[in-house]
Amino acid sequence: MTNDMTRGNPTRLIISFTLPVLFGNLCQQLYGMVDSIIVGRAISMEALAAVGATSGISFLVIGCIQGLTAGFSVITAQRFGAGDYEGVKRSVATSALLSLAATVLLTAAGILTARPLLEVMNTPADIIEDSYAYIIVIYYGVAATAFYNLLSCIIRALGDSKTPLIFLVFASFLNVALDLLFIITFHMGVGGAAWATVLSQGVSGLLCLGYAWRRFPLLRMEKRHWTFDWSYAWKHLRLALPMAMQFVITGTSVLVNQAVLNLFGSAAVAAFSAASKIHMLSEQVAVSFGTAMATYAGQNYGAGKAGRVREGLRKCALACEAITLGIMVIMTAFGGVMSSWFIDGYHPEVIQQAHLYLFISALFYPALTMLFLYRNTLLGLGNGVTPMLAGVCELLSRMIGAPVLGHFFGFTGLCWINPIAWVTASGLLFLSYRKTMRNIRPVDPTVDASDPNKIMN
Repeated sequence: MTNDMTRGNPTRLIISFTLPVLFGNLCQQLYGMVDSIIVGRAISMEALAAVGATSGISFLVIGCIQGLTAGFSVITAQRFGAGDYEGVKRSVATSALLSLAATVLLTAAGILTARPLLEVMNTPADIIEDSYAYIIVIYYGVAATAFYNLLSCIIRALGDSKTPLIFLVFASFLNVALDLLFIITFHMGVGGAAWATVLSQGVSGLLCLGYAWRRFPLLRMEKRHWTFDWSYAWKHLRLALPMAMQFVITGTSVLVNQAVLNLFGSAAVAAFSAASKIHMLSEQVAVSFGTAMATYAGQNYGAGKAGRVREGLRKCALACEAITLGIMVIMTAFGGVMSSWFIDGYHPEVIQQAHLYLFISALFYPALTMLFLYRNTLLGLGNGVTPMLAGVCELLSRMIGAPVLGHFFGFTGLCWINPIAWVTASGLLFLSYRKTMRNIRPVDPTVDASDPNKIMN
């Protein structure tokens, strides 16, 4: 059930790995869109704005979980690439223990800070109560999010991108059914949408766990594998913490942008929310290819095959950018039509603003694509610091750009913030990738490959 990506045609391996991930990500984003469509049309435009206003503070916690679990799985991929199956088991057990501790801390932090953050961010008075009702449920469900993300990352680290997909698709349909049940039948409001998301993720995690236990003997640990070793845990944290910090930094920059956006009122927040859902769907090609590159680079680095990493990234970039050009055309031409799915015709100004956001963002999708590819490749090579610094660049771009451009150019100015952040961060990641590949050393597969000192002179 595993997939060795250290042999064979790189293009075929990367694309075959990417397609199930892409399909799963699209399903995940589509049911997120359905959430918003049901909220916006079955409840109100203000309810859609309330959910959108939580995106920044939700990303702080959920993004941190995603960064940690992705970072932990890099060690698993490297051990698998090196043929160290005992190391794979130790890595999985250590990752599970660290994820449990992180879940407890982040859940408590999220619940305690949710209301104060909404107030500090100038959340409009007509939506703040619904915003809090939504985000508090998401925070209570952090364990479900961590559960699914850890299992899916571990399974993908072994080269299997299909298993998590099957259960994610099922969970997507379950989420839509629960949305309709909780919102339309039980009249639970925005809280119902949150509960549908949390329960669906929990089901995905349980299904992944049961399937992995039965079909992946490599993941069946014994008691000795669960012995906690701080030195071994630090090997995981050394990669995972910078990745998590990158998400936290990016989330903080989103908070800054959201705080400025909230000053323009609930209509602008609704437009931004609708456009963001469509944008997140459109970026999934780059996200999925990036996920594939993290596993591909991790396995080949563990096997000491730097040349295959270069070749794989080059061919991956060509394929991904070709698809991105098609997405750019669709977003610029039909962004307004897609925005109208979320909001009824009584709010044409909201639809126009959403289309403007999508049009400007689409022009810079090539830079966003390379950001995902370089960031994940560096992570697979054991370099978690540069992705974190790229997040700092995004933060600074948004902290400086949001208040300035928002003040002088209003909503249009805010639409330029993300493109500026993407260009800045992708430039830094490109330079780091070039330096890393120039200084890379062959790796002895019998030695632990998690030490960044082995790839940097």
